[in-house]
Amino acid sequence: MSWPTPGGARELAAFTKLQARLPKLFRKVFSDPLAPRTVVAIPGLSMDHEVLERVVGGRHYEERQLTMLMLLRLPNTRIVYVSSIPVDPTIIDYYLNQLPGVPTRHARQRLTMLSACDYSPGTLTRKILDRPRLLTRIREAIGDPQLAHMSCFNVTECERTLAVRLGIPLYGCDPELLDIGGKSGSRKAFREAGIPLPAGHEDLADTAEIAEALADLKHRSPSLARSVVKLNDGFSGEVNAVFSYTGCPKGDCRAWVKAHLPLNLAFEARDMNWEHYVEKLDRMGGIVEEWIPGPDVRSPSVQMRITPVGKLEMISTHDQIMGGPTGQIFQGSTFPADPAYAKEIQTLSAKVGKVLQRKKVLGRFGVDFVSIRQKDRWKHYAIEINLRKGGTTHTYQMLQFLTNGQYDSSKAEFVTPTGQKRAYYATDNLMNPIYRRLTPDDLIDISVQRGIHFDQTSQQGVVFSVIGALSRYGKLGVIAIAGDQVKARAMFNRARVTIDAEAAKD
Repeated sequence: MSWPTPGGARELAAFTKLQARLPKLFRKVFSDPLAPRTVVAIPGLSMDHEVLERVVGGRHYEERQLTMLMLLRLPNTRIVYVSSIPVDPTIIDYYLNQLPGVPTRHARQRLTMLSACDYSPGTLTRKILDRPRLLTRIREAIGDPQLAHMSCFNVTECERTLAVRLGIPLYGCDPELLDIGGKSGSRKAFREAGIPLPAGHEDLADTAEIAEALADLKHRSPSLARSVVKLNDGFSGEVNAVFSYTGCPKGDCRAWVKAHLPLNLAFEARDMNWEHYVEKLDRMGGIVEEWIPGPDVRSPSVQMRITPVGKLEMISTHDQIMGGPTGQIFQGSTFPADPAYAKEIQTLSAKVGKVLQRKKVLGRFGVDFVSIRQKDRWKHYAIEINLRKGGTTHTYQMLQFLTNGQYDSSKAEFVTPTGQKRAYYATDNLMNPIYRRLTPDDLIDISVQRGIHFDQTSQQGVVFSVIGALSRYGKLGVIAIAGDQVKARAMFNRARVTIDAEAAKD
């Protein structure tokens, strides 16, 4: 088959025509739990593969979107799930057995699992596009394309091409708008929304502009001790770097900053060096922002979406758990965000959402903040827009699908249909070398035998993710769900201690 040239006029026209089907599909199908539909899940992270390779077990992050399988609780919904490497059948069974009120056999009949069987670096979407027969199998599994759409972790030009070749619309942001979600685009959107953001500079193309921006921030704020350098297309804080002004002379410091830039820049990522960082900067561009200090610093985030009919919806608030040398690498989250400021960050994020509405953004996105306690109040600085799913998406989806509850933005809390509040503590980064002794079957056996699994009756317990990384990397995702965050954290700690002890047994 002769396909339109990627990025060419024919492909863009075809994509526009496909996307025009989404509003009708949304009104007819999305709102009706009994309506027939097919969701094609493409869970790959279409990002810089070198950055992803720095994430331990990052290849298995495709498994985070196995939460999409919970859509099979809708009796006429079909899922086509495509992955880079085959997913262990034990892991599939684990998710299907979590389905409330749906026989596993019935759900399995509506699930098609496909794989590129490609263990190499590179993006999943590219692997699919390079395999015409796999594309054919996906199209055959879709059934009626008029009742289908594609769901991705994030959207690039490759996902646009895949949507056109599958003949179904994509529930995600048009790649022509992706700059809005870069570090530079985020700062511009925050200014347009009129919300606080750190002092800084964006649209920086090379080290000379970085040095000039760092010197300017020091000139404007002589007491400034550190600033942050971020690449426009960074992921999870892995390519951030902190510049120290230690030894910086008073007055004009441009020459000093330029000379000390390679020496005073501390990288957040493992094994990053100056030469490699410069190469990425030249390719991606970046920003510089002041480092915001404080005795009590938090990293909350807000998830929202803009539906195919243009409605802005609040999904959730989280407090992100950060790690790394200077606390800039995402490790996990607690839900919901601290009630001391949850409604405040919702209000600020809604202003950003209205800007994105005007720009015709579609789908899920997140807004990240740095929040500083100032006596009896909090000061919030917006730092990033993520025009994609994120590290808090699959955890919230799991809670929502398991309980059929909803987030009440007016109260900043999650409530089940029976009126019970729920919260969770979640991470994709529970790591211990002894976990390599365990298989997925072992993990599931341990969770049931030791009573740490999710109990549908109480709607509390532990759910695992990224299980495929267990035996090779000693890494695991854990979502501990309970009535409040104190109980959720205690449940998480119990699960960790239990797994540690069982893995250590001879």
